[in-house]
Amino acid sequence: MKYGLVLEGGAMRGLFTAGVIDVLMENDIKFDSTVGVSAGAAFGCNFKSGQIRRVIRYNTRFCKDKRYCSKRSLIKTGDMFGAEFCYHTIPDKLDVFDFQTFNSSPMDFWVVCTDVNTGKAVYHKCGPIDHDELEWIRASASMPLAARIVEVGGYRLMDGGVADSIPLKFMESRNCEKNVVVLTQPRDYVKKPVSILPLIKMKYRSFPKFIGAVAERHKMYNSELKYIRSAEEEGRALVIAPPETLPIGHIEHDPEVLLEVYRIGRRVANENLGKIKEFLGISEE
Repeated sequence: MKYGLVLEGGAMRGLFTAGVIDVLMENDIKFDSTVGVSAGAAFGCNFKSGQIRRVIRYNTRFCKDKRYCSKRSLIKTGDMFGAEFCYHTIPDKLDVFDFQTFNSSPMDFWVVCTDVNTGKAVYHKCGPIDHDELEWIRASASMPLAARIVEVGGYRLMDGGVADSIPLKFMESRNCEKNVVVLTQPRDYVKKPVSILPLIKMKYRSFPKFIGAVAERHKMYNSELKYIRSAEEEGRALVIAPPETLPIGHIEHDPEVLLEVYRIGRRVANENLGKIKEFLGISEE
């Protein structure tokens, strides 16, 4: 039997996911495949590289750095989260990503992006990490209005959450019969229609199918939640979710807030550790 890990996005709510995957790593819990969407990709890659606490470390270190995330960066470069600084300078020089461990890990790591020309999801299996592979991860996390379109692999891409926010069906299509799904919203969350659609229509008027995907995202998301609940009832999925709305927005410059959300993720993971091991058939010896 193959086991999968599904990581939802949610910008800085992803610090909850970071706490969860750190507990998984500390307990040597492994999966055959992991798929990350947006922040789930940007933070989840550290699960494959085996770097416990790296996500919370570089986020708290650089959260006040204008090169990392700022309106100035958005105005100067078109990216709220600085593309070069976040996806190349930090992993290459300032908080070095363990490329060797990532590349040698037998676990498949997938990222989900949205093709702006078609409005459909693109699923990319990361190979040995190089500049282009990091660009795939950046594309997955490139939120509309807050980032530029990323051109890589012959595609024009943005935030994977627009087309497939919680890709459990995708993991099942990859023959993962049991999947742990990490959400960044409470179980009873219901997504509402996007309030900034007029701005989306103005900004992306050359990409009508992408606009359509943004407009329909809430329906897709709520349908996926319904499917996940059904899968959990049938024993095919185990959901790890925050008990209530996380006290953080898409952007956060206070390291204490980042730490609080990270600690919530750790606490929830530890509370569910027995269930996770039982679900994955791991002995408690």
